[in-house]
Amino acid sequence: MDKDLKISEHDLPKPLPFSKLVGPSFILLGLGLGSGELILWPYLSSNYGLGIIWGAVLGITMQFFLNMEIERYTLATGESIFTGLRRKFGKLSSYWFLLSTFLPWIWPGIIATSAKLFTAAFGLKYNITFPIILLILIGAILSSGSYLYKTQEKFQKSIIFIGIPFVLLLTFILAKPTDWLSLGKGIFGIGEGFIFLPEGIVMATFLGALAYAGAGGNLNLAQSYYVKEKGYGMGKYSGKITALFSKKTEKLSLTGSLFRQSIENLKLFRLWWKRINLEHLVVFWGTGLLTMLMLSLLAYSTAYKAPGIENGINFLLRESSFISEKTTLFVGTAFVLVAALMLFGTQFSVFASTARIMSENLVLASPKKFSVNKLSKYFYLFLWFQILAGIVIMLLGFNEPLKLVITGAVLNAITMFFYSVMLYILNTKSLPYAIRPTTFRRAMILGGIFLYGGFSLFTLIKNL
Repeated sequence: MDKDLKISEHDLPKPLPFSKLVGPSFILLGLGLGSGELILWPYLSSNYGLGIIWGAVLGITMQFFLNMEIERYTLATGESIFTGLRRKFGKLSSYWFLLSTFLPWIWPGIIATSAKLFTAAFGLKYNITFPIILLILIGAILSSGSYLYKTQEKFQKSIIFIGIPFVLLLTFILAKPTDWLSLGKGIFGIGEGFIFLPEGIVMATFLGALAYAGAGGNLNLAQSYYVKEKGYGMGKYSGKITALFSKKTEKLSLTGSLFRQSIENLKLFRLWWKRINLEHLVVFWGTGLLTMLMLSLLAYSTAYKAPGIENGINFLLRESSFISEKTTLFVGTAFVLVAALMLFGTQFSVFASTARIMSENLVLASPKKFSVNKLSKYFYLFLWFQILAGIVIMLLGFNEPLKLVITGAVLNAITMFFYSVMLYILNTKSLPYAIRPTTFRRAMILGGIFLYGGFSLFTLIKNL
């Protein structure tokens, strides 16, 4: 492939109104709901208190700035961030993204947790048949519809609009004034008898939660696809992946081109940039942070240091019991069902994003062997391969949900360190000077590099 970006024959299109821009961040928000928001941060809060919640604020803030640099590149070029990194670092980067996407996300902890909660809500005994059925159901949904992006956006919006208001209402009803005070202190790292980190906390779990304060791992990079297919900037001129059984076809091109650096185009870029920052700030950072804080507060209010919550996802079941005692059995059961549905939605979008990442990087790694015209077919091959791999892992006996989630989270934190470095180099060296990140944005990305790199190194040393 060409090393240098060509200048497009198209001008940068006029920015969409804010109401039509909203969408891609919902997918990224949904990717985080079932990992950090619903499992890891509430788990830590119920076991150690809210003094650790500063990590959630820091984690999602760092991810906001990372995600916007991903969006910057695609807005300006119309091609995915993976294509840009392939230009800059060669085909080894594509092999890296194939490996670093498959290994961390192969562990079916999220869907196992969802299945466990569904069975608990209906009074059934959990076994691996239930998560296997849910995995197959996800594959069936993603294989239908017309366009992959539209299927994801509609699905995630539906779950978020049901789940988040319900959680907020429960939290405001059940949390005591002293709990709110603990939350306020925890944002600044003040815990019950500790500052920032309590004695005995498992660093692997904290690192995983830090990575999952948002989407986590290579899933953040998948934001590049969604802003492109939503028609942000030069992405307007790119094709879309159609569903497996759709009769529609799209001309796909992995390579994009830069808009001409005219005064008018630069004005349009700045307007695009302002609006997409607002969209991501409101939907991803604002809604995501609020959800993490409220779910952690709810876990603290209902299950703090209750017997047995240190094991697996028992803290969620303890929350349900407390909610039933304080309200009604119906409300407690509804909480479990909503949590299960949110987790199902997360696994749904995880598969869609990871299959997309791996299919494109397969083509980028070897474009002569794998044609871009078959990208949709590669996507569904990777999708069903991941589903099969998840089934095999559970059949082999690896089915403890929390351990599976933590394993994937630690691996994803390590991958975030590597791609943060690559992203910084790409946007500060390959983009025209006028649209490169500002000094402040560069400082935030460097902060993310030290954050993920430092915690990853510390965790590896501590465990080895």
